[in-house]
Amino acid sequence: MVNARQAARKAIESTYEGICSIVEYGDILDEQTKITSQGEITVLEDQPCRLSFETISAANQTDTVANISQKTKLFLPPEVTVESGSKIIVTQNGITTEYAASGEPAVYFSHQEIMLELFRGWA
Repeated sequence: MVNARQAARKAIESTYEGICSIVEYGDILDEQTKITSQGEITVLEDQPCRLSFETISAANQTDTVANISQKTKLFLPPEVTVESGSKIIVTQNGITTEYAASGEPAVYFSHQEIMLELFRGWA
């Protein structure tokens, strides 16, 4: 059973085509002035990952537009911790995009899946 799980994890990780950085917003202490301020804190860099896209066809057709949405899912190793609301900067296929983790990850023995949305700023 352990060998099968290791093989499954290796197979999933072989599909990782991108890298990501995980950024959280929190307290930053200036060592010189000892003043604490709020800002972005990079908690992980250059983590291998994979983006998966699913296009949802037009649900609301109006006279002028058809609404088409896209779901974006990030695949990471299971031991990586990503807080809900974190900014995730992903580079895959030469394109870098900033996303926000939109919820709690689905964690499996071989990987985790996190639904993403485009990053629009800190809440």
